[in-house]
Amino acid sequence: MTETPDLRVRAEAEAARLPPLLARADHLAGTVLLGEHGRRRAGLGDDFWQYRPAQPGDSRRMIDHRRSARGDQQFVREREWPIAQSVMLWVDQGASMRYASADALPRKADRARLLGLALAILMVRGGERVGLTGTALPPRRGRNQILRLAEAFSLDAATDYAPPEHRAMIPHARAVFLSDFLGGVEEVERALTKAADRGVRGVLLQVLDPAEESFPFQGRTIFESVGGTLRHETLKAGELRDRYKARLAARRDRLATLCRATGWRLGQHHTGENAQSALLWLYRALDGGAA
Repeated sequence: MTETPDLRVRAEAEAARLPPLLARADHLAGTVLLGEHGRRRAGLGDDFWQYRPAQPGDSRRMIDHRRSARGDQQFVREREWPIAQSVMLWVDQGASMRYASADALPRKADRARLLGLALAILMVRGGERVGLTGTALPPRRGRNQILRLAEAFSLDAATDYAPPEHRAMIPHARAVFLSDFLGGVEEVERALTKAADRGVRGVLLQVLDPAEESFPFQGRTIFESVGGTLRHETLKAGELRDRYKARLAARRDRLATLCRATGWRLGQHHTGENAQSALLWLYRALDGGAA
């Protein structure tokens, strides 16, 4: 089959985006101090965890004589039992994510992909398995998996709003959804309910352009979706501001209620803000720390 020029140009453009995305994600991940991640338990491992007072039933081989020599009490040196966990990512690839209100701002999709890939790098460095929700890319470790994720993130969906993928949820894993969440909430509810039924906990990060938050439009304005399927023209855009903000607040309240019911966390990020702070929030929220 003969390759069309348009298809070739698009393929070359997508391939050219991979190295810059990887470089930016590597740099961003490097700005976040990789602390102790994952569940920590005493067990069979190589890393020191803690000293604890010796108890009846402990064998003499478990006694750490150097630590015990500091006082009259005997101590046992416990090692950490590293348990690699699976982290599943869903980055919205719908056309609505390709919006930017100014040339100086990144598209929502670019920021979401950057955060998702940087988080994946942090997780892999911490010994976790990372992949996509669904069946296309199951969680794995290693640099090759990061390359596969970068390639998957470079794809765009034709529809204005892409529903979250919730097939093949791994029981008791963790998940991260990055989207503007401006499409149908029903699909998000279905995905989180299914995840909760399988013991999956995770994080929703709503990524918005600053204009989508402030609604700075005045006078005659034509609103058109990025995918071109929705179009609305008004002569008094400013009069829509209060109604728009009320609907956006109601959407967030619904997402927050859903997260509380399923044990997930909800965060917001604007593309005009620092990406590092968003990555740090994601990292801590996914690990159960303070948001």
